[in-house]
Amino acid sequence: MKKFLIPAIALAAASVAVPAMAQSYGPHDRDGRGGRYEQDRGGWQNISQRKYNLDRRIDQGERNRQLSRREATRLRYELNALVRLERSYMRGGLSFRERAELDRRYDRLSIQVREERRDRDNRRY
Repeated sequence: MKKFLIPAIALAAASVAVPAMAQSYGPHDRDGRGGRYEQDRGGWQNISQRKYNLDRRIDQGERNRQLSRREATRLRYELNALVRLERSYMRGGLSFRERAELDRRYDRLSIQVREERRDRDNRRY
């Protein structure tokens, strides 16, 4: 009986320890600056997910009146320009340089959305 008990305990301990080792413990990225690494999920986001999140943030900002209609329209126009640029890059296959350029532009647009939502324009209080 003891021969089976020790391996069973070891197996149970390993089955608890392995998932804990794979767990993410916070919003860390490779370079410590944020950017294309999703802060609340702790992982890298693909371009389609970034497009969706930016569009959602613009919609929420307009709905909550953190963004004026003019600001939201301009941000959507810039997002659509990025989508068109991505499509043109995808025709010949996305190179590393093109991917880096798209990431940089999405980072910049994300910062613009954040700043526009926080600038307190069009507020009555």
